Amino acid sequence: MPADWNKQGLLIPAPTPQGWARSHAALPAAETNERGDINVYFSPRDRNGRAHIALARVHTAEPDGSLVLAGHEPDPILSPGSRGAFDESGVTMSCLVHVDGSSFLYYTGWTLGVTVPFYLYAGLAIRRAGAHEFERISSAPLLERDAIDPYMTASPWVMHENGTWRMWYVSCLGWELADGQVRHRYHIRYAESDDGIAWRREGRVSINFAHECEYAISRPCVVRDDGGYRMWFSARGDRYQLGYAESPDGLTWARDDHRAGLKPSDQGWDSEMIAYPAIIDFGDKRYLLYNGNDYGRTGIGYAMTHRGN
Repeated sequence: MPADWNKQGLLIPAPTPQGWARSHAALPAAETNERGDINVYFSPRDRNGRAHIALARVHTAEPDGSLVLAGHEPDPILSPGSRGAFDESGVTMSCLVHVDGSSFLYYTGWTLGVTVPFYLYAGLAIRRAGAHEFERISSAPLLERDAIDPYMTASPWVMHENGTWRMWYVSCLGWELADGQVRHRYHIRYAESDDGIAWRREGRVSINFAHECEYAISRPCVVRDDGGYRMWFSARGDRYQLGYAESPDGLTWARDDHRAGLKPSDQGWDSEMIAYPAIIDFGDKRYLLYNGNDYGRTGIGYAMTHRGN
């Protein structure tokens, strides 16, 4: 049965109130914080169109468990990299993993292109135990282009299980001309690591295209539930729609988008697309954060359900 999601509307409208954030609130990812509330990481854009990673704090309201925006951190959590670096043109949020007191922030770095519009690379910044700020592990990408992923990598979703780090990430198969425009073609692959930094990639495909008109499968969000794994993602031919898959082991996935349980609204901020889903469980509720029209220009909304649905 499809998830019984109940749409709740916008949670973080865009643009957000920081002076440097001029548009968008895209690619949300969330965690519970030490105060028992929720931190939402996301990416606004500055006046030059470069994405930064920002942090908003969210409370839950009784008795229904709805989410309430409590405030924004004034400064970016992570900003674009130095001139010439893989992330000089922007950084967009992907996921956060906590291990042994340290926080691993996985993100996508952007570089503008010439023959193609942009290049994407997976990156990593770590906040070590006792530290207050995230620091890049390197000026180089976490997943550089190689023989397995020769065009670009992006949007890593990472889990740490029984000493093994597991990643589901976006890999580009190439660029093509479509209606006179250069267009990327990417899907979701799998990798493993012993430390969350050096990754073994073998080209294993997790989510492939559903039909010939589909060309982009974006940032995955993976959750482990009783009996296996669930993945939410967005995929597009014309515009992004919500996708869904299940797996007994995180390796072999059965895609069934009908079970995603969320469609664009008839009108309003999410009437054209559903993009960049992220799941967080809090109490007896499961929340789905997502972007609507124009890749986050309208902000971040959410839907909720009871855990177990």
